[in-house]
Amino acid sequence: MQFSKLFGNKKEDKPIPKTQRDGEPDVYHPPTEDDRIIWGIEKARLTLHYFEECLKQPKEGQDFFSIKVKIVDGKYAEHIWLTEPNFDEEGNLYGVVGNEPLNVKTVKLNQNIGIDRALVTDWMLVQEGRLIGGYTIRAIREGLTAEDLKRFDEDFGIIIDDGEDYFSADFTTPEGAILCIENAYDEKNIPKILACKDFHIEAQLMAQKKRGFYHPETIHELSRVLELSCIKYFNDNVFPSFTGVIRAFPKREQVSSKHVIITEVVYYSDGSECRQRINTYHTENGWRVLHPED
Repeated sequence: MQFSKLFGNKKEDKPIPKTQRDGEPDVYHPPTEDDRIIWGIEKARLTLHYFEECLKQPKEGQDFFSIKVKIVDGKYAEHIWLTEPNFDEEGNLYGVVGNEPLNVKTVKLNQNIGIDRALVTDWMLVQEGRLIGGYTIRAIREGLTAEDLKRFDEDFGIIIDDGEDYFSADFTTPEGAILCIENAYDEKNIPKILACKDFHIEAQLMAQKKRGFYHPETIHELSRVLELSCIKYFNDNVFPSFTGVIRAFPKREQVSSKHVIITEVVYYSDGSECRQRINTYHTENGWRVLHPED
């Protein structure tokens, strides 16, 4: 594999571009490659725990573990892949430099190095010929078209599909909030399901979409109707099951600074899959799950 084709020097602090309009919602522009790389780095860090678990105890069909780190040398910085990665009991990272540095002089090809885990910018493994992780690779690939995409895939030599993502089930990320509500579905626990949602925000967004009234009492009544409808639905219907599924979260769509639409792909054991776009919103209590997008 040509590691030199799979890294680049990217700024990590560039915000998602937006246009602010007085009295109107902010308009968010489509992500650039820099934006995709930034999200890829964040996604890699949020799911690094899974890479560590697999590295310690590989699952069937897993091999070719590698990790990318940011190497800083004065005014220069490069993102470099390390082969043969391992973590000690304190979580410190070690590996072998897998590509020839272009500008930094503090490391060289095939050198064994140790580095702070905070400098991890990506990770990847191969499972039965498929790429798992490799989020900055995916970000670069997403910007290619036609012949460039075909050439990239031929050079890379590993199947790149939606992959598998392993976020922590909590309310610190939109994806984690989705996992929380799906766990609540499996438990058939209606109070937990309700705790994963925010009906007041959902009512506000519905009113905005339909250009309805914004009177607080109207929003309050609508939110109560939505909550009661949710309770009735799960009392009257079978709970969806997510036991034993594999998930991927290949896309985030930034509607506003707090409102994000998440694409989730669920792979079932019978070989079928389901793809949906789910509205999420950042509240004072963390991320919450709203209605699926039509």
